[in-house]
Formats: sequence, C-alpha cells, structure tokens
Amino acid sequence: MPILSDPSAGTDRFDPDEIHRPIVTVGIAIAEVRKIEIDFHRHRKGQFLLVQQGALSCEVEEGLWIVPPRSAIWIPGGALHAVKTTGALEGYNAFVDPDFCARLPKLCCAVSVSPLLRELLIRSARLPPLYEEGGAESRLVMVLLDEIASARAEDLHLPMPSDQRLRRIVELMIDCPADRGTMDVWAGRAGLSERSLARLIARETGMSFSRWRQQLGVMLAVKWLAGGASIKQVASDLGYESLPSFVTMFRKAIGVSPGRYMAERHTVR
Repeated sequence: MPILSDPSAGTDRFDPDEIHRPIVTVGIAIAEVRKIEIDFHRHRKGQFLLVQQGALSCEVEEGLWIVPPRSAIWIPGGALHAVKTTGALEGYNAFVDPDFCARLPKLCCAVSVSPLLRELLIRSARLPPLYEEGGAESRLVMVLLDEIASARAEDLHLPMPSDQRLRRIVELMIDCPADRGTMDVWAGRAGLSERSLARLIARETGMSFSRWRQQLGVMLAVKWLAGGASIKQVASDLGYESLPSFVTMFRKAIGVSPGRYMAERHTVR
C-alpha cells in the first residue's frame, strides 16, 4: 500500500471499505510540523491506528482519546470519529473487515503495542491492496488479527459529556488548561450551581469533577510530552505551582513518572 502523507485530503485519500480483504494496512508519514484535522466520519471497517512517532487525539462518540508513541487506538466499524494531530506523525492504519471483528473490542479503546504487533503492522503495510488469499500473505494478516485481539488496554480515555453547558466547560478547559479555578467558579461560568455541575458531570461521565479534570490534565500532558515539550513546561502549562506536584499527580495516574513514561515510549524495542 502507498504511504499516506496527508490523510485529510488530496490524492492520498482512499476508501478502505472498497478493498475486499480481511485486513488492509497502510502507513502514515507526515514529516511537516503542521496541524491536520480529519472531521467526523465513519466507515464500515474497524480501524486500528498505531502511533510510532508523534501523538494524536481522537474523539469517538462522546469520548476523547490521546494516542502517544508505541500506543494504538481501536475504533470499531461504524463508529463516528474525528482525528487531530499538530505535529510530525508516523504510524500505521489497519482496517479490519466486520466479518473478522468478532474477537475484537466492541467499544473504542487505547492499547499498548508489543514489538511483534508493531512488526506485523509494518510487514502487512508492504502487501499489495489485493494480496493473495489462502497463502502466506493471508496467514500473516491472520496473525496480525490475533495480536490486535490480545493487545493490552491503556487508560488514556476521557469521557466527553453531551450536555452543551458541560461541553462549554470542556472547551474552556482545553483552551486554558492552566486555569485552576474551583468547581464553584467553573459552575458559575456555565450558569450552574456547584451541586448541579457535580450531578451533571457524574451522570454524563461517571467521574467526579476533580477526577475528570485530573484525567484531562494527564491526557494533555501525554500529548505535549510526546510532541517534545519538557516536563517543566508541561507542568507550567497545566497550572502546577511546582514540578514535584505535577510529577506526583502523573505517577499516581499512570504508574510511572513522566520522564520514565516517555523514555519507554521512545526506546527502540
């Protein structure tokens, strides 16, 4: 398959649903540091998107995912989704026919990528679109399918509310993540009482306001670190008064420090 240099427009665009094979894999290579947005769309085939270098965000039906290096996102067939990237990106897209998705997750999820899974994606991307069925190439994509099905899920998901007042708060927080306003302040900005805000966000996201805001901070931190920002800069941009307090929050949420997390992502395995 050809490598996509701009998945959002132009002659690089292709329709995976028109290629009648169980799995079709295509590479992505965006060398320029520029913003690319693929608006909400859907396709019949499921999509497994590995990020090898860089990072992207993906919104899928009331959920937001951040995908850092060495991770991937699974988007079931038919799910409405949009993708954004703001820098250089390298990765692979595997589109899976619905007839072969029985063992794959029914809902969108982020997963870690093993060295074997990564190599299988690279190998399958070199196959012709209409590879021979019943032979070695067909067996290769079946092993790829097995590895996708067994990939370990990661907690890089942020539930997105549908209530327009809450969506406004989300937009303001993403635009100004350093704003450490209290829950009462944010409720006032949305024209709600503090109690109403607490009730609404718990009902629509399953999280408390403070837990939801912390998860947003973790995801933005992962995205910025993957884009090359320093830990100190990320802590400042998120409004933390000290670097240790940010590192402590990140370690509690992810399990490792931000420095170790990104070092593992960029280590050749």
